[in-house]
Amino acid sequence: MPFGRTTPVAISAARCTYISSVGRRLLLVGAKRLVPTGCALPFPLQKAATALFPGIMPKIMFFITEDWAFLSHRLVLGQACRDAGWEVVIATNVTDHGPEIQRHGFTLQPLPLNRRGANPFGELRTVLAVAAALRRHRPDILHCVALKPVLYGNLAAICCGQRRTVSALAGMGYAFTGTSPKVRALRSLLVAGLRLLLRRPGNQVIVQNDDDRALLLRHGIAVERRLTLIRGSGVDLAALPATPPPPANQPIIFALVARMLADKGIAEAVEAMRQLHRRGVACRLWLVGKLDPHNPSAFSESQLRAWEAESAAEWLGHREDIAEIWRQAHVALLPSYREGMPKALLEAAACGRPIITTDVIGCREVIEDGIEGILVPARESEGLANAMQRLAEDQSLRLTMGRAARLRAERHFGEERVVAQHFELYRRCLEGSGPCAA
Repeated sequence: MPFGRTTPVAISAARCTYISSVGRRLLLVGAKRLVPTGCALPFPLQKAATALFPGIMPKIMFFITEDWAFLSHRLVLGQACRDAGWEVVIATNVTDHGPEIQRHGFTLQPLPLNRRGANPFGELRTVLAVAAALRRHRPDILHCVALKPVLYGNLAAICCGQRRTVSALAGMGYAFTGTSPKVRALRSLLVAGLRLLLRRPGNQVIVQNDDDRALLLRHGIAVERRLTLIRGSGVDLAALPATPPPPANQPIIFALVARMLADKGIAEAVEAMRQLHRRGVACRLWLVGKLDPHNPSAFSESQLRAWEAESAAEWLGHREDIAEIWRQAHVALLPSYREGMPKALLEAAACGRPIITTDVIGCREVIEDGIEGILVPARESEGLANAMQRLAEDQSLRLTMGRAARLRAERHFGEERVVAQHFELYRRCLEGSGPCAA
């Protein structure tokens, strides 16, 4: 797989480093064996090199909440590390996708992780399990993804003396969107804990949008020289090409692709659809995504079925064929309360669909209002309904915004760009200089 301007070179028994591909033609592996850098190491050779020269090939451990989340958002990055000759360990809560992770050539490390867990003994058990995994695998880099893995991964790293840690805050989660007194108190504790954990030397922090970067700096959570902005997990522009819009002589389909959570704005979308039906606008709302019972803001299946019964929405469940969804839908919709960098909108943009989303952290990074789509206020259905009606009744505007969305995806959100940014960060970590240095 191509890595932009960064390719693996010069692996020695002491360290693996990465440098620019300009003027470099060879990769040194193990006992001075030369391999052309234009090709990734075949997987059997990677395993052989690891067996013959333990400790030479670098090892990275991804610590992420769920196995499906790794496959959805970090698979391409893991494959890039694997193809560069790295050992890749996936430490996660295993549901139904463990065998698929192993088929990709990764080492699977199951962990007892409950995203909704609040029992102190259960949470301590998770931290100890992560610490045991670190002692067992001894990764060169621990890459934690999402809020709970960042907290627990860094606590375990302190216990084990793990020097190089990458903490990716992919959105700040329910703790930063909830408004109840309990959630606000939890938020204060989180800020204090993150400040202690993430300012350690050797810890690099990744955020996905400018607002989160400003928030971390404002609260003193991260050190600016070790804070990196990488806009999401990227999108496969080849697998998701721009497609012609569906016919305009049918009800306009608005597709909301997300987990079925209240803080994705699903109730507001349903209410907006009710308003449009009262106005006589011919349109449909597709809810595309899985249930997430471990999330405090999750909707139940009975609620989704009730909306279907009143023709306010159609729940399609989880779908793997996302390109087909965007081939059939006219407009992408995500009235979320807060995001990191919503991959669903990046995929919609890649397919050339106009976007309606909220003017909140993360979502407003995807489009420019009036160019690729329309920004609306969060937690409010009337403005959302007005934007939906505007696009439903203006085919020319849908086409113009859809073309602009594809161009924006090509400029800013391709997977290769995101992988190259991560590899540059890993290179600096392994060198002990740059953002990962003290």
